[in-house]
Order: sequence, then C-alpha cells, then structure tokens
Amino acid sequence: MAGFVDSTVKDIDERLRELKEETAKLEAARAALVGSRRGPGRPPGSGSASSAPRRATRRPGRPRGRRGGNTRSNQALELVVAQPGITIPQLADALKIQPNYLYRVMPKLVSDGSIRREGQGWYPVASSS
Repeated sequence: MAGFVDSTVKDIDERLRELKEETAKLEAARAALVGSRRGPGRPPGSGSASSAPRRATRRPGRPRGRRGGNTRSNQALELVVAQPGITIPQLADALKIQPNYLYRVMPKLVSDGSIRREGQGWYPVASSS
C-alpha cells in the first residue's frame, strides 16, 4: 500500500510541475499579446520612452566599470520570469554569486509586486492588464 501511495504522490508532483511550466508559458504568451508596461531592466525601445538620446555620465566617486543600481535585482527578475519556480541556490548559480545576497534582493522584488514566493520557488506575478 505504501508503494502505491508513494508512486501516486510522485505522479501528482510531476503533473503539478508540468502544469506550472505550462502556466508560465501561457502567461508569457498572454503578456506578449496584450503588451505589458516597460519594467526595470528592459532595453530602451521595448516600451514607451522618450526618443531623446541619453548621455552617458559617470558619477564622481563611483568605480569605473560598475553598473547602475538594481542590476542584480533586474537579473534575478529576468531569471524568475524565464524559469518560474526557480530557487535561490539556482539563481545564485546562474548569476555566479553567493546565495546570501539574493536573500536581500528577493524580498525587495516581492514588495515591488514583481514576484511571489511559493515554498522554495519564486514565480513572476501575472500582469493584471
């Protein structure tokens, strides 16, 4: 009897994983069809933005070659959108950084309403448009 229960639970878990992947694909397709607001980390021209060219300026006291703020946050958000259900250790491996940094970044994305957490996995928040 225990073998039946174990195999049934395993089958259910596998099906749920498949459904989550399918849901993420459908949400991405819907967002592409209805359009979405231009968010952080998106390249210029991917949404409504002014056509005036931007000048590159270097802030005094900032090391050369360092990027602007929220870069890791934007990269983490892109990975969550691309791979719903991704965990912090998987994010850290993909970004080639230590996981402890992401434990500070991810709650900020949750408070911004960009992502949500289910168990150990992180998921994009579906757009309401």
